[in-house]
Amino acid sequence: MSGSAIFNRVRSAAGRFSAATDGNIAVLFAIAAVPIISFMGAAIDYSRANKARSSMQAALDSTALMLAKDLTNGDITAAQIPAKAQAYFTALYTNTEAQSVTVNASYTQSGPLGSTVQVNGSGLVKTDFMKLAGYPNLNFDSSSTSAWGNVRMRVAMALDNTGSMADDGKMPALKNAVAGTNGLIDQLSALAKNNGDIYISVVPFAKDVNYKVDASGASNVNQPWIDWSLWDVANGSWGTCSRSTYTTKSTCESNGKKWTPDHSKWTGCFTDRAKDYDVSNTTPVATNTATLFPAEEYVSGSEKYCSSSNNPYLQPIMPLTYNWSSLKTRVNDMEPTGNTNQGIGLAWAWMTLGDGAPFDAPPKDPNYTYKDAIILLSDGMNTQNRYSSTASQIDAREKMACDNAKAAGITIYTVQVNTGTDPTSAVLQYCASGSDKFYLVTSATQTASVFNSIGQSLSRLRVAR
Repeated sequence: MSGSAIFNRVRSAAGRFSAATDGNIAVLFAIAAVPIISFMGAAIDYSRANKARSSMQAALDSTALMLAKDLTNGDITAAQIPAKAQAYFTALYTNTEAQSVTVNASYTQSGPLGSTVQVNGSGLVKTDFMKLAGYPNLNFDSSSTSAWGNVRMRVAMALDNTGSMADDGKMPALKNAVAGTNGLIDQLSALAKNNGDIYISVVPFAKDVNYKVDASGASNVNQPWIDWSLWDVANGSWGTCSRSTYTTKSTCESNGKKWTPDHSKWTGCFTDRAKDYDVSNTTPVATNTATLFPAEEYVSGSEKYCSSSNNPYLQPIMPLTYNWSSLKTRVNDMEPTGNTNQGIGLAWAWMTLGDGAPFDAPPKDPNYTYKDAIILLSDGMNTQNRYSSTASQIDAREKMACDNAKAAGITIYTVQVNTGTDPTSAVLQYCASGSDKFYLVTSATQTASVFNSIGQSLSRLRVAR
């Protein structure tokens, strides 16, 4: 029933009461009716106006987002924004009580919020009750701003490099999804208007990770953040105390030889840090061995899994960079090898996002908002880390690392490539920052679409009011 219909019925009832001669009820009602009707009427009028404004806000939000998307995709020019805004808004705003509705839009290419499109709207609702008090209309207005370019992204990709990735076309599909034409690197790099808007790092992982060579191509063998104790126990100088003759320090020295470890023979592998530094991105301290990164020689059978002179080998980590071609080369050079330790891939991916050693990520500009994310892809269950070959124990360490990373504001996307009969990975589901950020791939051909979805999620526009 409309406000005017309610008013007519109340006025008719008041007339009947005013003619009554059976007592003084008519007088009392007449005195009380005016404020009661006024309050009720005002509430009805305000409710109608508020509904019209709420509907306008929703329409403005959608209009602003669509305009921003059209601009970033190159579908419209800045000069076309007002007409396009009117067309979008007219299609979206369906409130029938609003009158004298106007909408306008403005575009700012570079400002405190980055690039913005602001859409403003106004209108009025004719009152039924408040017009008796001299207010024939209730005016309202609203606005919405869609911003982009103020959010910079840093994305660390921890990519399974283990032996089982050689099966069912998984490794070629991964390379295509990440480094191929229109792959994730292309998708994210297209969002960068300036150098530094987007950074990406790549962390190939197996049981260990490889970071002998840094982004400049220099060896890290003399870095103070390396713990050589595991290496020194297992390796000799390859001269006076040859590893081919003596496999440990004790057997070397018991034969009257001097133990002189030769760090230059290190092939680049790091195993898990000491507990509980293995589940954090704590900056290493040279005077605290527990905080350092343990170098070792990751050998399985006769292969050195971190040696670039042997195949198979584990590709070195690529720190944060916007050198898109170098990122693609690193991904395309990956070869399947070794056992699975998702936790170390996650831990080092997180380290690449940090501002301390060993990566010293570029400083963040306070004029921008930053979104840090990790993409963790694996095709199997955990099989080996420094401390265990029991999946549940390795999973427990990984969950702790995921909890800590998410608590630090890192968004985690996880992908399980399961082309066989493995169960759905509970630890990858747990690590994802929400059910919508866990992806199950049952065919290698699905990998590209999954990474496309992740790219869209990372680049999604936000509404700022």
